[in-house]
Amino acid sequence: MGRIYTAALCIIGDEILSGRTQDRNVAQIAQWLNVQGIRLAEVRVVPDVEEKIVKAVNELRDENDYLFTTGGIGPTHDDITVDAIAAALEVPVVEHPEARAMLENYYARIGGELTEARLRMARVPEGADLIPNPVSGAPGIKVANIFIMAGIPHITAGMLEGLTGTLEGGNPLVSETVGAFVPESEVADMLREVMKRYPDTAIGSYPFFKDGRVGSNFVVRAEDGEVAKRCANELAEKLDTAGFPSVPGGI
Repeated sequence: MGRIYTAALCIIGDEILSGRTQDRNVAQIAQWLNVQGIRLAEVRVVPDVEEKIVKAVNELRDENDYLFTTGGIGPTHDDITVDAIAAALEVPVVEHPEARAMLENYYARIGGELTEARLRMARVPEGADLIPNPVSGAPGIKVANIFIMAGIPHITAGMLEGLTGTLEGGNPLVSETVGAFVPESEVADMLREVMKRYPDTAIGSYPFFKDGRVGSNFVVRAEDGEVAKRCANELAEKLDTAGFPSVPGGI
């Protein structure tokens, strides 16, 4: 395998921890990162508390090539992500002139007023660049190896689109899936045996219960699509031989 690039995701917000809001960004960010050739290595959820955000940001940005954050960049008093990340980087918070212009144009277009509260969305850590936001006018922020994005999933998706192709990454992972009605514990040794033969792959086992039967889907991931396919085919053959008819593509 080539150089592996990793990213972490820090989800910021009391509403996530309370269960009031369900996060839907992890899956879309992980999938987007894979296409860029970057592995999502860790996800951490932190409350709207500056010292906790600072601690998480400094740990995650040091351990990975990239850090993405979602949440806490809106116009209200509890949107403290920008201030916390500026504190983590030991730089001041400043108003970005391009961000202000984007907000002015957006609110003029929709007939709204650019209030002081809304102007908070033009604040960035000093030295930051902007991530375009085609949805709501308020941009995301890029500073150092940190990408600060909105928590609302469709806005996050727009910001990701603006970042597509701009990050250095390796080869994206491709996957092949094989399913069978078999408890994963029955084939654990088989999975280990197949993985030894294909050291450049990873096999994930995902059990399920369907139609009154226990089964498992096995997902083979690799940078080389042909390697992933050969590994999945061999696993399927072994499942068939053991008396567990395999289902290409999973169940």
